[in-house]
Formats: sequence, structure tokens, C-alpha cells
Amino acid sequence: MDLKKSSAPINTTTIDKNLVDAPTNNIYEAISVISKRATQINSEIKKELLEKLDEFATYNDSLDEIFENKEQIEVSKYYEKLPKPHSLAVQEWLEDKIYYRNTKENEDK
Repeated sequence: MDLKKSSAPINTTTIDKNLVDAPTNNIYEAISVISKRATQINSEIKKELLEKLDEFATYNDSLDEIFENKEQIEVSKYYEKLPKPHSLAVQEWLEDKIYYRNTKENEDK
């Protein structure tokens, strides 16, 4: 997932309800799918951030010495400026990039 190429808005925007529920014809089902994808995106971003911050980690027993690492601060600022996971998930949903299936429909057949 390339976060730089995402066209998801950083600020809050209004989205037409009919666009969101068009693939499922059920707004609650659409929001459920989007929320599950947002959770996945959040865990991916968190894992990536922790890996990058772990490179700068220093393990000292002394609490007196706290160093400010400029690279660590820049990495943190980069992730703070990214669109939020729910915004990324909604954008993916609107662009039909999320695969989903209704298991109840498969059971009926």
C-alpha cells in the first residue's frame, strides 16, 4: 500500500450516501466493510511506523538522559500528516479497490 499515492482527503469531507451504499445496497453493510478495512490499514501503518521507530531506539537504563533524535521526529511528523485510516478505507471503497463478499448469499445457493 503506497500512502503517498493515495487521493484520500486529509480533512473531513462530505460523501454522498448513495455512492457509499451503491455496491451493497445497504449502508450498514458498506460501513461494516469499510470499518474492517480501516482496521487493517491502521494495523499496517502502525506496524510500519514501529519498525521505522525501532531503528532509532536506544536502550538505556538511565531515565535522566533523554535524547531528541531529529530523524525520529521527522518520521513521526510524516505519519501524523498522512490521511487517517478510515479516510483511506473510504477512498478505496469508492474506487472499488476493496474485495468483499456476503457469506449469507453464498449459503442460500
